[in-house]
Amino acid sequence: MKALVTAARGSHLKPLTHTINKHLIPLANKPMIFYALEHIASAGIQDIGVVINENDTEIPQAVGNGSRWNAKIAYIKQTGGTFGLGHVIKVAREFLGDGKFLLYLGDNIIHDDLTVLIHDFEQSASNCLLTLAKVRNPERFGVPEFKDGNIIRVEERPIQPKSEYAVAGLYFYDQTAHIAAEHIKPSFRGDYEISDIHTYLAQNGYRVGWQEINSWWKDRGDARDLLEGNKFILSRLASKKQEAYIEPTVKIEGAIEIKQGTKIGGKTLIRGPVSIGEYCLIKDSYIGPFTSLGNKVELHGANIEHSLVFDDTSIVTPTKIIDSVIGAGTTISARHLEMPEGNKIIVGENSSLAI
Repeated sequence: MKALVTAARGSHLKPLTHTINKHLIPLANKPMIFYALEHIASAGIQDIGVVINENDTEIPQAVGNGSRWNAKIAYIKQTGGTFGLGHVIKVAREFLGDGKFLLYLGDNIIHDDLTVLIHDFEQSASNCLLTLAKVRNPERFGVPEFKDGNIIRVEERPIQPKSEYAVAGLYFYDQTAHIAAEHIKPSFRGDYEISDIHTYLAQNGYRVGWQEINSWWKDRGDARDLLEGNKFILSRLASKKQEAYIEPTVKIEGAIEIKQGTKIGGKTLIRGPVSIGEYCLIKDSYIGPFTSLGNKVELHGANIEHSLVFDDTSIVTPTKIIDSVIGAGTTISARHLEMPEGNKIIVGENSSLAI
């Protein structure tokens, strides 16, 4: 079985994605696409195609040839733009051949056992196996419609959802997916919808099976979703300290990951789960649960929790920071130390602030 992973650059998550492909945004100090690749490799799949934009150099540079996962990665380019997940299957036709394959969205993180799901698909009579998850807001996803327990249709972002399930970002197919991909037409959004492939299969004599999963996170284009994704990963964090220097005055509670070269001192309290990157400098600060600090981050007298901080950021203010996503190279200082005192802001387009 081969695997297909999506990694094309989109316009969501601005302003962060002005400078980085969203699939490379670090959650718990690891690019989000790495979780998909690790999951696939853990199930023994070694032949992976990654779909990227035609001029993308970011993903190949960050991901490499797959050797770190004992896999072989081929890059498949979408020319002329991105046209939906159905189009992904179209452009990957040559790579996939006629064998069974799985499609894994690179901005999704799933913790269910992939080996079990693969086994269930290969042992079933299904032409397609969808993973489904119960969600509070199914109208934001592809939603299956059932009859007698069988999927008869999948509607993309329905106004009136026909079930409480969302189709999650992991799909299994045999060669009939290519037949369906040739029959679907662009939607009102101009995209070849993956939901239309599923509907075609269900309504043309092919069997669309399904399996409910319990552990799924998906980026839905909102920076607040990144905090949920970060929390999703950190909630499963195991403590690990790699050659970090920690003074005796530092108090640590809960699961903490600290990478090499980091120094933590003074009257500092870290209450996990927390992930701290390489070569950080932290002094007299509080770091609360579900916080990730990137590499070379400096905190002096800071107070932060439930936040995602990218590389090369400096925070020197006692004002508490919560529920925040802070991009790389940012400086946050105490306004009472500035002359004249006041809120000083440099903000790019599509930013969000609460002062």
